[in-house]
Amino acid sequence: MTLEETLNSTQYQVFTIGHSNHSTGTFLELLRKHCIDEVMDVRSSPSSRYSPHFNYAILNAALEEAGIGYVFLGGELGGRPVDRSCYDEQGRVRYDRLANSDLFEDGIRRVVRAADERRVAVMCSEKEPLDCHRALLIAKVLEERGVTVEHILADGSVEGHDVTMNRLMDIFKLPHNGDLFRSRNEVIADALARRAKKVAYIAEGPPADSQRYAY
Repeated sequence: MTLEETLNSTQYQVFTIGHSNHSTGTFLELLRKHCIDEVMDVRSSPSSRYSPHFNYAILNAALEEAGIGYVFLGGELGGRPVDRSCYDEQGRVRYDRLANSDLFEDGIRRVVRAADERRVAVMCSEKEPLDCHRALLIAKVLEERGVTVEHILADGSVEGHDVTMNRLMDIFKLPHNGDLFRSRNEVIADALARRAKKVAYIAEGPPADSQRYAY
């Protein structure tokens, strides 16, 4: 069965989470609370200068001990891509270009396939979903594929992606249900584009493997 066929026959659900400055114990508690089976790391590099317990080896070991899987997808779904065509003339990542890349598509397919078998959480570093490409880009694309996305917030509560988008529109004082000239989806697209200009990574030079950092 193809991915498209299974999408039409299965109700997918994907969670997102930001490790923020949580302790390892608090982070594991959040995962257990929502019965997460696997963490899919979408940081461009699996490391954290300020929270070293979220570096790859340490995090992987902690998750393994807790019986939770770990997959690194920063190469496919990271917010600081190596592909220069995903950047604009000012060096800012263009989420629309990134979403159309073959590598990103591969990553999305891996998330969807995993979600068909277990409860997965897409993890990045930012506490607030609206400050992170996991909500502004990855969740957007997943929802377009028919996947239900829920954001695990720092206090342990869960926020549906629709509610997150309402908060985004509130930031720019945009109407939740569209206006005379635009549908709700068109207004959301406008809000996403505005937010991306504030949040998307700006490269200091041509990106390369050695220039990847956590996002």
